[in-house]
Amino acid sequence: MASSERQRTDGTDTRDGTPVDGAAAGATPAGDGYSRIEQVAARTGLTKRTLRYYEEIGLLPPPTRTEGNYRLYSEADIVQLERIKRLRDLLGFSLKDIREIAQAEEEREQVRAAWQRETDPRARLAWLDRVETITRRQLQLVDEKLAGLQDMRAHVQARLERYDGHRAELQAQLGSAHRPDDGNDSGRAPE
Repeated sequence: MASSERQRTDGTDTRDGTPVDGAAAGATPAGDGYSRIEQVAARTGLTKRTLRYYEEIGLLPPPTRTEGNYRLYSEADIVQLERIKRLRDLLGFSLKDIREIAQAEEEREQVRAAWQRETDPRARLAWLDRVETITRRQLQLVDEKLAGLQDMRAHVQARLERYDGHRAELQAQLGSAHRPDDGNDSGRAPE
């Protein structure tokens, strides 16, 4: 095959997806609705190493690969990565918790598909029981996280209240030490 036949219109070699004719690595779209790891890292704010690690530990299914073994991520993969990042960064879930949530979502999708195929009311009731159990497990995980956050909030709030008490004591000490002899000062704390 001639090199001109191997070159795609996006400047990459069709055999392995590598740039040809001076095209920058990662600068061209992967095509067919897929993105290369560099593009996904830039879009999600995750490192390429983190993307590979999430694949390794099963948080993300193995992505599609080019003939040259480059990872290609679908839009669904990117949405999943953004969700993982939100759960980790904003909500403070551990990777173990995130894996459990992801598995529950996958299981719920399987139950939904089975529900849609099923016509027997008894079987549909069994599927409904199963999906309810899955969802209650997720709710328990969220409740545990909320309880921890509420406990942390109560400790921080108590600390602020102690600071207010110390401040009032110190201001009272300052107010009595600097009170004018004529008795006209109200002893108010400075604003």
